[in-house]
Amino acid sequence: MKDDTREKRRPLTYFRYLLLACVAGLVISLGVAMTPRPAPEPPEPAFSEQARASALETSLRLRSSAQVLAEAAPEAQQAAFTRVVTLLTTQAKALLPAGTATSDPSASAKVPPSETAPSATSPEPSPSATAAAASAGELVAGLSASGVQRTSDAVAADGGMARLLAAVGTAQLLEASAFAGAVGIPAPEATVTGLTPEDAKQLKGGTPDCVASLSAAGASAAPPAGPPAPQTADSPSARSGEPGQGGLGQQGPLLAAALSMTVKTEAETVYGYQVALTRLEKSNTQSASSLMERHEQLLQEAEELSRLHCVETPHQEPGYSLKPEFLQAPAAGLASLEAETLPVYADLVALSEGPARRWAIAGLWEAARRSVQWGADPGAVPGVLFNVDQLPPLPDETAADDELPNDETAADDETADEQS
Repeated sequence: MKDDTREKRRPLTYFRYLLLACVAGLVISLGVAMTPRPAPEPPEPAFSEQARASALETSLRLRSSAQVLAEAAPEAQQAAFTRVVTLLTTQAKALLPAGTATSDPSASAKVPPSETAPSATSPEPSPSATAAAASAGELVAGLSASGVQRTSDAVAADGGMARLLAAVGTAQLLEASAFAGAVGIPAPEATVTGLTPEDAKQLKGGTPDCVASLSAAGASAAPPAGPPAPQTADSPSARSGEPGQGGLGQQGPLLAAALSMTVKTEAETVYGYQVALTRLEKSNTQSASSLMERHEQLLQEAEELSRLHCVETPHQEPGYSLKPEFLQAPAAGLASLEAETLPVYADLVALSEGPARRWAIAGLWEAARRSVQWGADPGAVPGVLFNVDQLPPLPDETAADDELPNDETAADDETADEQS
């Protein structure tokens, strides 16, 4: 009888072991599922973001150096230091990340773009651009080095950011020269590289068969399913400026409009110089004649770029309307004409790539220099139109504004104590 009882209890024991095994497996699986996985590494920022962060970090560093140097500078140089600080403050505000008015810029500017995304168009930053300036000479060198770096980064950046970087670099190069003259030190020799020898060879290589390439592209392309999507300056199609099928590649009519506007603007500028030469003082006629020849060359190059991209050049008018003030003050009129070319070149920077963009960046730099030569102020961001009052404040400005009410309250308390 005892042996039979043991045989009957064995299945129940096996069932308990099976239940315990299931529970143990469930606990183990829950533990594995609830164990936190390591957070994935954030993707490397795009080159445009790295270039923007580097430009912001450098502008803030140069601004801080200028503020420190201004405290010990003689009174005769205070105006020059103030101009540098104002310029760099405006540029830093324009370079702040979109939608983050008071964010810490150093958080997104840890590594300069030349170290993380090297390219053939971005030289290594010099020590002058990466260290705090200890003298006026070092500040000039830092401004110049930063300007060269910004214009180099603009070649590879996306459309809108390329325009901003080119404008910031242009203004920094101009300010380096102006500040050097104000403090009595030699101005640095900085140039913005335009067309490369390969670009010039391509430009002189002849006009592509635009009709044949357009027909081939149209025959191979499928009909669109709906209306074309609108393009913006930052869209990939708007940023592509390399000549391809049909000459225009994928960027649509935006590059064509920018090239046509450049040709038209240069033609109007040449006409303006022709009229001004008969009214300028003799001391200005030689320089004006040289600048007119340069504009004639720019007009020819703009037409060649247009033909390279299969863009029909606009018909040149026999004459253009000029404001009455232009005839009365031709030097000021030429300054206004040169200043009006800045947005045209800046737009072409944003809407092009390759040879056209390199040519436009150099054109923006030259136009800003000519504007200064005739007495115009190209601003802190030449060619980029915006309202300075609508720019976000810098972090240190926000902190100063937060402390201002406390100071005013303390002053009110002191006044009340004196009255009592």
